[in-house]
Amino acid sequence: MRSKLDDIDLRILRELQADGRMTNVELASRVGISPPPCLRRVRALEEAGLITGYRALLDERKLGLDVVCFAFVHLASQAEPDLEAFQVRIRAWDAVRECWKLSGDIDFMLKCVAPDLKAFQDFVGDLTALPNVRNVRTALAFDRVKDEPIVPFG
Repeated sequence: MRSKLDDIDLRILRELQADGRMTNVELASRVGISPPPCLRRVRALEEAGLITGYRALLDERKLGLDVVCFAFVHLASQAEPDLEAFQVRIRAWDAVRECWKLSGDIDFMLKCVAPDLKAFQDFVGDLTALPNVRNVRTALAFDRVKDEPIVPFG
């Protein structure tokens, strides 16, 4: 798909990653085209699945979620139905903000949030008690060194 993107499409993607709230008029001005073709291009990028959505990025700690942790989950079985059952449960769990399926010794890595250490301990207890969970290792995050939700491209 990248080969089908021209310089204007790439500029549109860069600008929207930096500020998804700007108006179409502002975006058109920044990329050097008029608003109607800019809007058509944005819609085409959305329809092609390159732009998957828009959202506000929030500071979880300022919203009372002071504990950020990572949980490394090893399942007892990696059979497809067991993996799917685990994933269904994780998708429904508000405390889990990200879940990555991994290769190697660890099956899943979860980024989780909790308001305090007690809630974090309760979460770990509930996670460990899930069917098919062999073991869980956790790491509390002290500080965010980098959080760059922008896709890098040339």
